[in-house]
Amino acid sequence: MSKIVGADSSRNSSRNSFLDEVKTAVTPRAFLLVLGVIALQVLFIASYVGALHAPKPSDVPFGVTAPPAVAERTVARLERLPGAPLDPRTVTDEANARKQIMDREIDGALVVNPAGQADTLLVASGGGTLLATTLQSLVTEVEAADGRQVRTVDVAPAAGQDFDGLSPFYLVVGWCVGGYLCASILAISAGARPANPRRAAIRLIVMALVAIVGGLGGAVVVGPVLDALPGSVTALWALGALVTFAVGAATLALQGVFGIVGIGLAILLVVIAGNPSAGGAFPPPMLPPFWEAIGPALPPGAGVWAARSIAYFDDNALTGALLVLSAWALAGIVITMAAGLRHGRREPEPPVRTP
Repeated sequence: MSKIVGADSSRNSSRNSFLDEVKTAVTPRAFLLVLGVIALQVLFIASYVGALHAPKPSDVPFGVTAPPAVAERTVARLERLPGAPLDPRTVTDEANARKQIMDREIDGALVVNPAGQADTLLVASGGGTLLATTLQSLVTEVEAADGRQVRTVDVAPAAGQDFDGLSPFYLVVGWCVGGYLCASILAISAGARPANPRRAAIRLIVMALVAIVGGLGGAVVVGPVLDALPGSVTALWALGALVTFAVGAATLALQGVFGIVGIGLAILLVVIAGNPSAGGAFPPPMLPPFWEAIGPALPPGAGVWAARSIAYFDDNALTGALLVLSAWALAGIVITMAAGLRHGRREPEPPVRTP
């Protein structure tokens, strides 16, 4: 009997010891961080599947070139298409339509030939191969219903080595990953919050150096090494440095304000919200309204737009995207320095030694 009691006592002691170890290991802070990870996991799935599970065109800016009466009828018919896939407007002539496509004001145009039965569709696969093929399929169906044929001309074709026009997206994703990973490493190695303004400035300088090197690396890989993207290597290098620094500085700022939780918030902004809305696999007009709206305001979306402009659209329509990236970079600098100043004031004064 005493042996049984002793065994039960030993098991209870081991169980209590295990529970004590669990309580010691799983602190309230660790528990909350795990809950945060689960929340990010669910949000990741919801964001990617929500944005990419059912792509369809919606209000795609689209030009129509034809004599006034024909253009008016064509625009009215395109406006009545089920689901409003196009946002048609009259364009004076084919040259102007091509210019507006290159300026990224419209994504395609139909040039109507009233003297014949064949019209011309202008597209730009460099802005997104899927969007170009969707426009071709849609317009071909509309033209066939009128007994007309359509010839497709790619005004800004994607490079032969740029499969489905995805290289700009993967390039920018790589730069973004470099930005928040570098900032996260700085937080893990030296504390999430900078102890004073000097250390905050050092982190930003390190981030700038990493951005310059990483920007160059990405531009060289997609250009001279793989020949995946045309365009100026120097321009892509400058863009890469700006994208990497903007994401890194924003991550440093979030860490300075929220501590280690700032890394999760950076992932939320850049990976969970930013990547599916960036217009990579599906250009913005094919995304659901929420993702189409937020994409241009986040670093991945601004970066992809700028990379495509450099590679395929003669550096046109860059200003808006560069302003967005610069705003993220500037906000990151200001908030990171402010966090360093705030925490520096909290440091205790060193004790005064008496002789």
